[in-house]
Amino acid sequence: MAKATGLYEEIYELVRLIPPGKVANYGQIAEMHGGCGARQVGYALNHLRSEPHTAPVPWQRVVNARGEISLHGGGEGSFIQRELLEAEGVEFDAFGRIDLARFRWEPDVHLSAE
Repeated sequence: MAKATGLYEEIYELVRLIPPGKVANYGQIAEMHGGCGARQVGYALNHLRSEPHTAPVPWQRVVNARGEISLHGGGEGSFIQRELLEAEGVEFDAFGRIDLARFRWEPDVHLSAE
């Protein structure tokens, strides 16, 4: 099992800031971090499947730029992600999209893991 890198831990700290009932997209987290790209955020969140963490990471609160759930593990992960978000009050339209104008997390200040 590969150990999470410092970069991954920094990404997880940012994701932990997203409150219940709100979402962020991969690019938003990357921009907040300031030292990685959206794909690296995705890789970090995917890494959570293979390594347990002491502090939970609300991975379900990160979606793509269109407000959609990105496919995970043949769809099972997507189903779980949607269930978790709906339990927090996040709503999906008929096309499986989240209204980012309504549910996107807007932090009060620009955060960076510099």
